[in-house]
Amino acid sequence: MSVEREKMAKILIIDDQPYIRETVSEELGDEGYEVAVAADVTSVQKDLVSTRPDLVLLDLYLEGMDGFKVLREIKVREPGLPVIIFTAYDSYLDDPRLARADGYVIKSADFGELKRKIKDVLRQKQQSPPKGESG
Repeated sequence: MSVEREKMAKILIIDDQPYIRETVSEELGDEGYEVAVAADVTSVQKDLVSTRPDLVLLDLYLEGMDGFKVLREIKVREPGLPVIIFTAYDSYLDDPRLARADGYVIKSADFGELKRKIKDVLRQKQQSPPKGESG
């Protein structure tokens, strides 16, 4: 994936906190990414279809939603769609339910780690077949 393609990638942010959605959206938009946001289950299902994101940032703690269930549903529906867990808690780092996730980033005021992980995951997506295709 070229740098230009990475910059043009569409990212769907799933987080129920408006401040997080706005801040991360602005930060990634400044990097050249196209960003869409979702705050509830209805928005998630609609935005996966309408946005056709290249990558999803998913918070595990969502009001009225189980983040693990959302991860599972995304991976069943779109097995090749990378999902990075973006949460304030490090307590799930070794949770087996996250085996389907493509990355895990702890929320921080410094977005450097998030940006690096996004670039890495997008590169990996281009260099390997989608999960679930080989068997």
